[in-house]
This record gives sequence, C-alpha cells and structure tokens, in this order.
Amino acid sequence: MLDISGKWALVTGASRGIGRLAALALAEQGCNLILLSRDTKHTADVAAAAGEKVSVREVSCDLSDPGSVSKAIAEIDALGVPVDIILNNAGVQIAYRNDYYQTPVSDYEISFRINTIAPMMICYHFIPKMVERGFGRVVNTTSGIRLEPEQAGYSASKAALDKVTIDLGSKLGGTGVAINLTDPGWCRTDLGGPHTPNAPESALPGVIVGALIEQPKSGRTFAAGLFYDMTLEEAVAKAEDMPCSAY
Repeated sequence: MLDISGKWALVTGASRGIGRLAALALAEQGCNLILLSRDTKHTADVAAAAGEKVSVREVSCDLSDPGSVSKAIAEIDALGVPVDIILNNAGVQIAYRNDYYQTPVSDYEISFRINTIAPMMICYHFIPKMVERGFGRVVNTTSGIRLEPEQAGYSASKAALDKVTIDLGSKLGGTGVAINLTDPGWCRTDLGGPHTPNAPESALPGVIVGALIEQPKSGRTFAAGLFYDMTLEEAVAKAEDMPCSAY
C-alpha cells in the first residue's frame, strides 16, 4: 500500500457525507488536506478534526459556476503546495422525475456543470503538474445508476465523467499518474436520501483505494461494494490486482 504521509490531497465535497469521511480517512494515513466546499464554514469541523494529525487548507467553490472553479484552482495554486491526490467526490442529483418525458433542460445543464465539467476542470489543471513531478492519483466519483430515465441529468453527467476519465487515463501510462473511478453505492447522504440501504461509512475503504494503489494503472472502477468489511490494507491489495478492462 502506498505511503501517502506528507502528501497533499484535494477533496471536493469535503464538508459532509462520503467526502468528509474520505478526507478524514486520508488524514489517518498522514495525508495533508485541501478541503473544497461551497463555504469554508462548512468544513470547519472536518478541518479541526483532521488538523490534529495533518496540515489542512480550506477553499470555497461553487462547482456549478466554472468561474468559481477557476478562482478556486488559482487559490489552491497560491497555497504553494503540490496537489498529489484528487478525490473528485462532490456531486449533485437534481431531481427524480416520475414524468421523465418532462425532464427540463436545466437538469442536464446543472448536472453536467457540477458532475462532469467541474471535476474535469480540476483534472485538466492539476494532472499536468502531477506528470511533471512523476506522481499523482486521481479518483473521480461515478454512479451505478442504470435504466432510470427518471434521473437522466444525473446519470448522463456521470456517464460522461466515466468516458472522459477513461479516455484521459489512456494517455497516462508511464507517467507515474493514475486516474480511476469509484462508485460509492447508494448511501444515506444528502444526495442519496434518507431511505437508502447503505450508511455512508459503507463507502469506505472503497472510495479511497484509488489514492493508495502503488501501481499507477488507470481506467478502473473501484466500486465500494467490492471492498465491504475489508481493512484498508486488504482493500488496496485487492484493488492492485483488479484488471483494467478499459484499454
């Protein structure tokens, strides 16, 4: 398992739910954190908890606004620390449309801005810097939703994220940088809702194994369900052995 102590991880959607848990789990491994949320007051408790173990920075960003994303990226650059790991965890599910033939255009517009465009803006900015340094781990959060036109904006934006993630990963062989996907499953978060079957904690360790793999292989999906009830070491070892079917 990769030693990430002293490295810096950018975690989006870090204020609550799976993002919060993932950030704290990385801190347990000695990884410094850059916590991204809509308002830094939302990450104050995460920063306080993680700050007992590692260095923490907080940055605000409205992921639905590309201008805000660009501003946040500039603010992160100004911190003067390398972004070694990215967990693009933040996402939005706009609505569940029972009358899916009436799905408004805005469902797609908002979903793609937050779920596809924002994470890829982050990837396009920081991955070249990772390549220059010869190290990087990027994990983009996907979804297992299929055959539900009721959630068309959400599922389409995640399918687009899958596509660009896998395509970008095909260019990273031999660079020391890996980009992969994780599917947390259907969890009781603000996005998943209160009546879903899985606690947010069930997404761990699966959602962070892509940050801890030693071999920089891209194009894989680390579904959290594959790692239930495993220790972090066991989960990472399993992830290392998973084949890449994308290339």
